Amino acid sequence: MPIDDNHSEPMRLVRFLAAAGIASRRKAADLVAAGDVLINGKPPLGPGDPVGPGDEVRFRGRVIRLNELYYLMINKPRGYTCTNEDVHAEKKVFELISLPGEPKLFSAGRLDKESEGLLIVTNDGDYGARLTHPRYEILKTYLVRTARPIPLGELNRIRQGIVDDGEELRPRRIDEIKPGHYRFILNEGKKREIRRLVRSAGARTLELKRMRIGDLELGDLPPGKWRYLSPDEVALSLQSGSFG
Repeated sequence: MPIDDNHSEPMRLVRFLAAAGIASRRKAADLVAAGDVLINGKPPLGPGDPVGPGDEVRFRGRVIRLNELYYLMINKPRGYTCTNEDVHAEKKVFELISLPGEPKLFSAGRLDKESEGLLIVTNDGDYGARLTHPRYEILKTYLVRTARPIPLGELNRIRQGIVDDGEELRPRRIDEIKPGHYRFILNEGKKREIRRLVRSAGARTLELKRMRIGDLELGDLPPGKWRYLSPDEVALSLQSGSFG
């Protein structure tokens, strides 16, 4: 089920504004400083002021209410894109999800069209930022199959990080499961990072599947299917993750 954030306990004003979809917490603090926000008709003392369940919050004169927050896991199949912005995409992951009211969702970290596996879809911008920004060091684990085994020397070289097209690519860890099969662990996930690392080692990626985000695992969810995340699973996804 979606997590209803019509809170029963006070929350900080910036978190309230972020949960309502007004702005990220950082930008919400600027809005508070600019005098755009009132609590019960009065300017707040600061961005950390508490907002209780009976308080009225106005943004530029408009009463703000919290959105219902959605946290979904989907097992993305190959051939689907993770954006609604590509008008030329034949298949989009959001077409696999049906929710009442059609809330505006986004993927918290993308997988390219030919990749598959664990994808988190949400409408909580603050949560999405925590999952994807490298400073939070949320590890993502992928299983990769290559067209041929990567020689040990090349494998050790890409383990140390490379520069590709002027951009540094530095995996947190690469394990060889057996020849041609690898476990990649990243904490940032730059565009097509694993495919670029494999290509630089003289190999080609045949299969790429994300299995884990933080301490949240894909499990046995079938390809193309989705389900709600529980509050405990949301918390698991925000753990830094392990190398196990």
